[in-house]
Amino acid sequence: MSNTATFDDSSAIPATKETPAAPPQAWTPSFNPWLIAASVMSATFMEVLDTSVANVALPHIAGNLSASTDEATWVLTSYLIANAIILPATGWLTTVFGRKKFLITCIIIFTAASALCGAATNINLLIIARILQGAGGGALQPIAQSVLLESFPPEKRGSAMALYGLGVVVAPIIGPTLGGWITDNYSWRWIFYINLPIGILASFMAGRYVEDPPYLRNQKPGRIDYIGFGLMALGLAALELTLDLGQQRDWFSSPTIVFTTAVAVAALVTFVVWELYTPEPIVNLRVFMNRNFAVGTVMIASVGVVLYGSTALLPLFLQTLLGYPAVQSGLAVSPRGLGSMVSMLVVGRLIGRIDGRYLIAFGFLVLAFSTDYFTGITLDIAQTNIIYPMIISGFAMGFVFVPLTTMTMGTLSNEQIGNASGIYNLMRNTGGSIGIAAMTTFLARGAQTHQAALAPNLTPYNPAFQEMVARVQQSLGGASVEQAYGVVYNMLVRQAAILSYIDNFRLLVILCLLCVPAAFLFKKVTSAKPPPGAH
Repeated sequence: MSNTATFDDSSAIPATKETPAAPPQAWTPSFNPWLIAASVMSATFMEVLDTSVANVALPHIAGNLSASTDEATWVLTSYLIANAIILPATGWLTTVFGRKKFLITCIIIFTAASALCGAATNINLLIIARILQGAGGGALQPIAQSVLLESFPPEKRGSAMALYGLGVVVAPIIGPTLGGWITDNYSWRWIFYINLPIGILASFMAGRYVEDPPYLRNQKPGRIDYIGFGLMALGLAALELTLDLGQQRDWFSSPTIVFTTAVAVAALVTFVVWELYTPEPIVNLRVFMNRNFAVGTVMIASVGVVLYGSTALLPLFLQTLLGYPAVQSGLAVSPRGLGSMVSMLVVGRLIGRIDGRYLIAFGFLVLAFSTDYFTGITLDIAQTNIIYPMIISGFAMGFVFVPLTTMTMGTLSNEQIGNASGIYNLMRNTGGSIGIAAMTTFLARGAQTHQAALAPNLTPYNPAFQEMVARVQQSLGGASVEQAYGVVYNMLVRQAAILSYIDNFRLLVILCLLCVPAAFLFKKVTSAKPPPGAH
């Protein structure tokens, strides 16, 4: 609406001599925003860490609890499914219970479930505890984001999102390394027990410093959207199962994957239609009519693909082709977290001075550059050849994540942020699941394709092959021709695998480059203070 709009007094309510009421002032929290930030981010960091900390401990868990590898993977899958179901419903649940009560309840559930995970005596109890842990932790990310955006004034939201980014970007990077170190030096149970002191401190701080803003205190929830929640839970659970188990079951050659895919598509399509037409939806999808939010959710899903996809590829490459132990491969990837910490501190100060669209475009360009470095990997590279581009990649991630979150949420009212945060975080996690599933699938299929292309060169009529066989026989001290053939074929398999890794990194580079012009689809967001009474 135009600020110059005028009204005809003849059609207005008759004037009185009473002084008109002053417009309501913008709400500000009672405590220092940084104390509030520490309260919510301690719990959020703990929760995000648990999405990846158990990955390297799966073989130990399976052996200790007498479970198969497939059964052990449910330790990861069950957590992600419960997490995904709660994420988009967070906005509605906060109106039912009150955000502060709901936050503290979630922290308590997550902490108690962590204790149950550590004490589990069999795989079934561990999976049940992980479901409770995922359900309790699912709301922590969007609640933390909403609290930070509302507690800080608009001109300082860049700094708030930098702190949030440290939690949700750095935690999954250091998770495998920390999990591997704890498992090797103590026990896999301690990767869950370490949550207990953090959870107790976080619940105390949340009770002391976090408060509900007036619009939430005055907001009353409507009826429970049972149908919407059921469709959402069914669709997201089926989608997560499809992505997690697809490569193991050979995708659509498996009746199970065909079934879960059909259920996911049918349930999610029905869910979207239902939520658009029901008067009181559990997830308000109309927020996608906001241009910045629509663009931002697509781009944060792309960030999830690149972040989780590359995090899945590199440790696998280091362990399977270069023979690195799990902890050492994690240490090679962890410097990305160092780069992220540095850049997020820098970009938090730049948000109010430089157009966020340019920061996002710059971040994706640098991310493309660092990812392209891995398209030149060989079997002879040193660990430093991994560490340096990982630091650059982490530096780029800060320039992407902080302004992307600020731009996405910058044109929404405070009343919309809770609902939008749940969807936004769900899209990042879903992008990560898609990235991991796509990279592992393309890696396996690409290796087969390259192997089929290289195999015809292993023929007695190829002079280069004959020369290679002779050199291998000589190096093995006069080994038989059959032994030399086996060694050369193993070299071919390794070469086919590394070519497949290179293909995957090229795909990630292309995705990063596509996001550069997409950054300019955002409407410009100003960081000026809102007028009195604005949320």
